[in-house]
Amino acid sequence: MIKMVDLLVRKDGMTHEEFEDYWLNEHSDIAKELPGLRKYVTSVSKDPEKAGYDGVLELYFDSIDDMKAAFGSEQGEKVMADAAEFLEMEAGPTLVLDETVQVDDIE
Repeated sequence: MIKMVDLLVRKDGMTHEEFEDYWLNEHSDIAKELPGLRKYVTSVSKDPEKAGYDGVLELYFDSIDDMKAAFGSEQGEKVMADAAEFLEMEAGPTLVLDETVQVDDIE
């Protein structure tokens, strides 16, 4: 399993509350349709000024090839175009990781 993690920064002129509303209620509906997406997690910062980021995005795919295919698809292009409407696209880092779960006691 491959996990992509993005640290997100909202566009200038947008409040944190506007960012949160758009991300969770508009953009997520588009992103959920990425082909090959296995898991999609959004985490909203409770203190974005201190953290320097408004949210953390986690996308899970079976492989790097699946991830690349997802973002190379028509839906992937829609996702990225929409993200550019509310995110500073180059502001936060993107990590592509192999995830190893050490403890999972959440039900």
